[in-house]
Amino acid sequence: MSKIKAAIIGCGAIASNAHIKAYMNNADAEIKYFCDIDLARAEQAVLANGCGTAISDYRIILEDPEVEAVSVCTPNHLHAPISIACLQAGKHVLCEKPAARTYEEALTMQQAQHNAGTTLNIGVVNRFNANVNAIKRMIEAGELGELYHVYVSFRSHRSIPGLGGAFTTKAVAGGGALIDWGVHFLDIVMYCAGDPRPVTVSGQAYSKLGSDIAGYAYTNMWAGPPNPSGTYDVDDFVTGLIRTEGPTISLNGAWAQNIGVEEMFIDFLGDKAGIRLQYGQDFIVYGTKDGALSETKLKLKQEDMFQNEIDAFLRCVRTGEKLASHIDTVILSSQIIQAIYDSSEQRGEIALQAEGGRIEG
Repeated sequence: MSKIKAAIIGCGAIASNAHIKAYMNNADAEIKYFCDIDLARAEQAVLANGCGTAISDYRIILEDPEVEAVSVCTPNHLHAPISIACLQAGKHVLCEKPAARTYEEALTMQQAQHNAGTTLNIGVVNRFNANVNAIKRMIEAGELGELYHVYVSFRSHRSIPGLGGAFTTKAVAGGGALIDWGVHFLDIVMYCAGDPRPVTVSGQAYSKLGSDIAGYAYTNMWAGPPNPSGTYDVDDFVTGLIRTEGPTISLNGAWAQNIGVEEMFIDFLGDKAGIRLQYGQDFIVYGTKDGALSETKLKLKQEDMFQNEIDAFLRCVRTGEKLASHIDTVILSSQIIQAIYDSSEQRGEIALQAEGGRIEG
């Protein structure tokens, strides 16, 4: 059987550190194109991996019938147009998170996938994480009893990425801390809880600490350095409450806050037991046994979740299997994020219809 020919569109950090490596480690895949608007970066990927052709125009990929699988690793504002173009050209697509800048854009991607009949998966990579899947199995097995609430914290001291650049420009990124970090945390909750339908959403997003770009104090900055003449119109702190047909979900998230303690965890609260998952790490189960309180720390053998994600994507290209990261499922996270931003703007609760429409509260 011939290998699946793949293309990488966008050769930045997430592609170089995760997608490319995972494709190279899969015996069933062959990267044919490395595409980046900065051709030198694509050429560097070719040299580093010893395969493929460097291009700067992704339309070359669309016109090549040999290419079956495409990873879209571009800035957020290009997710929808490039993914849709690839789907319309008959390609299977793995688009990095978030699906798009807005819920409406994500819906157009979903419709394009339905029309094309090929695969559109979103890079919610924690659905391929061993600890996350263990928690999901425990909840499904009833080990927590009724899961009634989940609390989410993704808070850092002063970690605004590339202040004044693409990450902090709403027209490019769609938002800040919520759409960048929060999408991962919310998606873990939705996945473990069985992807319950969201019913109402109330939230508030703040853009405070980065507004004075030149005067912003920090210890380090990923995606930096800061651009004092750039744009900062996204959220650096967000809070929210989501009612679903399953548990309620509350969150506090911050790229930047004036508290010098980082908190990156999710608390799953059941009436029999609870779990605290440290993001990207292990988890502790809190419960009772024989009338006594118990604490159990579980350490699982860790696998590369990006490798698991790419392996599953390539497998579904062969088999047509619908993965947990399919747009039809992940669209719920886009809907919640959009509703939090809408609630913040309107300073009121947003009620969501089953079909995905919105009724103002």
